[in-house]
Amino acid sequence: MNNSSHHTAAAPNLDMLGRSGAAPLIEVFQVLARLLADLPGPAVEEVEADEALGRVSARALLAPEELPAHPRSVMDGYAVRAADTFGASATLPAYLTISGEVKMGEMPVGGPAPTECYRIATGGLLPSGCDAVVMLEHTVPAGDNLLEVVKPVAPGGNIIARGDDVQLGEALLPAGHRIRPCDLGLLAGLGLRRLAVFARPRVGIISTGDEIVPPAETPPPGKIRDMNMAGLLAMVESQGATAINYGIVGDREAAFVAQMQQALAECDLVLFSGGTSVGVGDLGERVLEKLTAPGILIHGVAVKPGKPVIIAAHGHKPVFGLPGHPVSAAASFALLVRPLLAGLGGRKTPVSAPRPVATAILQRNLNSAAGRTDLVPVKLQTTPEGDLTALPVLGKSSALSTLVRAHGWIIIDAHRQGLDSGSQVAVYNFDSPDFF
Repeated sequence: MNNSSHHTAAAPNLDMLGRSGAAPLIEVFQVLARLLADLPGPAVEEVEADEALGRVSARALLAPEELPAHPRSVMDGYAVRAADTFGASATLPAYLTISGEVKMGEMPVGGPAPTECYRIATGGLLPSGCDAVVMLEHTVPAGDNLLEVVKPVAPGGNIIARGDDVQLGEALLPAGHRIRPCDLGLLAGLGLRRLAVFARPRVGIISTGDEIVPPAETPPPGKIRDMNMAGLLAMVESQGATAINYGIVGDREAAFVAQMQQALAECDLVLFSGGTSVGVGDLGERVLEKLTAPGILIHGVAVKPGKPVIIAAHGHKPVFGLPGHPVSAAASFALLVRPLLAGLGGRKTPVSAPRPVATAILQRNLNSAAGRTDLVPVKLQTTPEGDLTALPVLGKSSALSTLVRAHGWIIIDAHRQGLDSGSQVAVYNFDSPDFF
């Protein structure tokens, strides 16, 4: 990521069960890639175009007609034969007779004869016989229906020709494309009002722990409100999936098993937060060993925040146990869950390190343990000289306000033991659905 001088030999990592070798990120990506390859194809459904924003196209979409269907002006001015303006200048203008006008929303009747022109506004249909539009700014009125053209125009100038935007049969959108506002505008211009999209993946979310209560309750001493559920519901929905709240289960195995069974039966992917560390009340591993097959694939990732992640599979269904601390849960979701959600939604993107969205100058030294990948939230600022800088927003993994104050993340690679102030660093936006 930069030329920092911080280096050490990789230190051994212990997973959350005390075993040596917590999975490095590259190994986790390999596991995710295998899960992604095994995912069944999502169902296909047809939706109205005005309901398709953010959905993923299920089939390649071809243009049913040309756009525009008739040449149009892209300027206010006069429709002309370009040859009638050749050689025109301010000292030796070309003289044209104004013999008609193009009315907006109507097909012109006939067209001007040689050395004649029609008035035309932006968007007007080009009359027959014309091949260009002279901009209004390049003309001077010279009396009744007489016009001086003081600058020539080339054939095709200031017009959009038939099919210039879209040709008949042209590929508009590929399969697996996330529908954007500009896509919907183009589809409207071609009269395409329904399209085939992949069904939204259903994601079940469970919060665990005797210490958490719903946000609407006032927590008594020793308890806290559940922040993870609200955050994860929003993260899932922001990726174009359907999030289902399966509520809070305490540290009781029977309740956890019942909710997990229901979520596995009804959903394409299941998340639970909390219960992933090794402790008396942490049931995640025991429940997954009972309910999933082939079962747990990863427990413990050499990433901070987010080390106590569990990745499991129930048939083709991915299951993630995310840390209970909100920052760790958010980072784990962004880095590890989203590639699977993209695949479940029809976007077969490769599982790999994310793409940066900007480069900035780091504003302070950062230390990191060798052999571990660190994700650090940063606040972006611009100096008076116009340089983009990244100021780390430091805090504990339970302090969600660090993410609220941050604009993005930087990643310290596992082979480094830190980054130097003044280094150029890549900045990542984990909130974007096009992160990968």
